[in-house]
Amino acid sequence: MSSPSSTEPRRVALLGSTGSIGTQTVDVLAAHPDLFHVVALATGSNRALLEAQARRLGAAVTAVGATAEGLVDLATRDDVDLVVIATGGVVSLRPVLAALSAGKIVATANKETLVMGGHLVMPQARRLATERAASAPADAFASPLAWVRPIDSEHSAIWQCLVGETMSTVAGLILTASGGPFLDSTDQEMATITPHQALKHPTWTMGAKITIDSATLANKGLEVIEAHWLYDVDYDAIEVVIHPQSVVHSAVRFVDGSLKAQLGTPDMRLPIQYAMTYPDRQPSPAAAPDLVATARLDFRAPDEGRFPALRIAREAGRLGPRASAALIAADDVAVARFLGGSLDFAGIPRLLEAAVDRFGSSGDQHPDIDTLVALDAEVRSVFATGPIGGRA
Repeated sequence: MSSPSSTEPRRVALLGSTGSIGTQTVDVLAAHPDLFHVVALATGSNRALLEAQARRLGAAVTAVGATAEGLVDLATRDDVDLVVIATGGVVSLRPVLAALSAGKIVATANKETLVMGGHLVMPQARRLATERAASAPADAFASPLAWVRPIDSEHSAIWQCLVGETMSTVAGLILTASGGPFLDSTDQEMATITPHQALKHPTWTMGAKITIDSATLANKGLEVIEAHWLYDVDYDAIEVVIHPQSVVHSAVRFVDGSLKAQLGTPDMRLPIQYAMTYPDRQPSPAAAPDLVATARLDFRAPDEGRFPALRIAREAGRLGPRASAALIAADDVAVARFLGGSLDFAGIPRLLEAAVDRFGSSGDQHPDIDTLVALDAEVRSVFATGPIGGRA
C-alpha cells in the first residue's frame, strides 16, 4: 500500500455504500475526486443504487450481498489504503480486524466494531501507531485514532478536541445528546409512542435504526462504550449531557478546568469527511453554525429513569465485552420488533436489560471473534419473538 501520508489519492473501499452513512460518504468522495480513488463498493442488496454509485465514482469492483469473508477480501486488497465501514451488524468486525492487520486505515460508523470488539480492534490500532511512532514520533499516524477513525459526530468531535493534546491532561469526556423527540414528553405520552412518532428526529436526518436509538438514548449508551475503547478512558470519566440544539457535538474537559468543544451543523458529511481526510481539512458542503442565529445553547442532565437504556448500556460496558455484545445484538432485535409492532417503546430497554442479565454476567468477558459471532446469533434467536425473559 502507499504511505498514509502520501500525496497520491487515497484508495478507498466503501462497505455499505447504499445506506444512510454510505450514500453520504459517496457524496464526500464525489466532491473530492482529486483526494480519493474509489476502488471498491459493497452493499447488502441495493444493486441498482450500487451500480449508479459505481458509475458516478468510477469504482472498478462492486459486491452485492457479500459474506464476511467477501468483505474481508475487499478490505484487504493491495490497491486499497482506506476502508470505510458503513455497514451495520457483527458482519463488519472481521473485515475491520483484517484491514488493520493488513495495515489499512479504517474509518467506521459501525457500532459493533467497538461495542462488541473494542478489546480486539484497539490493540491493532495501537500496534500500527507504535510502529509509526518508532520511525516518526511526531507524525499524525503515531496515534491509534489515525488508524481507527470514528465517523459518529460525537466521537469525531472528541477526536478533534484531542488533536494536539495528551491524554494525561484529560479529566473527562462529555458526549452530547439531542434527547430525541420525547425529551419533554409526559409519562402518559411515553406510554403510547408509535414508530411514526419515534422516527421524527428533531435535528438529524438518519437511518431508522439510529433514529430509534436516539429516541431511547440507547445510542448514547453505545457511544459511552465506544468512548471507553477509543480513548482508553474509564467509564467514570465519560459524561452524557442533553443538548437539544445539536450544535455542540461533544467536548473534552481538561485537568486545568478548561473545556474544549467542537461545534457544527447537524450534517453527517462533516464527520465523514474529517475521518477520510485527516490530518487535513478540506472545504465541505456543510455550512458552519451561525451562533447569532442559533441564539442559545441549552444543556441538561439525562433522565435515566425515563430513558433507562443509557444506564443499562453503561452497566453492560462495565461488565465487559460479552455483556456489551449481548446489549448491541439485543438492541438490533428490540428496534426491529418495535418498528414491526411486536414490542412497545418501553419494551426496548426491558429487552436490553433482559439480554444483559441473561448473557452478560457469565462466561469469558474477552471473547474472540468466533465467540462474539455465536453470541450475537444466540441473543437474536432468544429475543426475536415472544415475551421478554428475565435473568437466567
